[in-house]
Amino acid sequence: MPSSTRSERDRSARSDAAPFQRATSPGRLWGSSGQAAVEFALALPIVVVMVLGVVLVGVAVRNELAVELAAREGARAAAVSASPAAAATNAATRAIALPIDVTTSIDAATVTVTVTYVDPVDVAIIGSLIGPVTHVASATMALEPP
Repeated sequence: MPSSTRSERDRSARSDAAPFQRATSPGRLWGSSGQAAVEFALALPIVVVMVLGVVLVGVAVRNELAVELAAREGARAAAVSASPAAAATNAATRAIALPIDVTTSIDAATVTVTVTYVDPVDVAIIGSLIGPVTHVASATMALEPP
């Protein structure tokens, strides 16, 4: 009987001891070929929700900055106008393309413009969990003679 080398005996012993292992990949089981697909299917919804949350935060920050801009523009227009309330409303609504509510209060030397926007949060999946977000910004400026 011909003498076999140690590596040949080890290979034959491994193949006899574990018939469910692949010959090309001794460490993997036959049933693990779909493991990556299952892991992807489990992780995908979590990743999608996280991405939608990042989008929602980005939209909320953009809307907050827009409301602040509208308040500043409205206050500046009201400070130099003979009709502060109308000037503030016109300037604020021209500054941004969102449906805003503009309130103007005038003191002896200052004008304060408050802009409110209710964001319906229409981002898929996340929007129904959070509900509408209210953005409010105020700006105060000294009255100047018209």
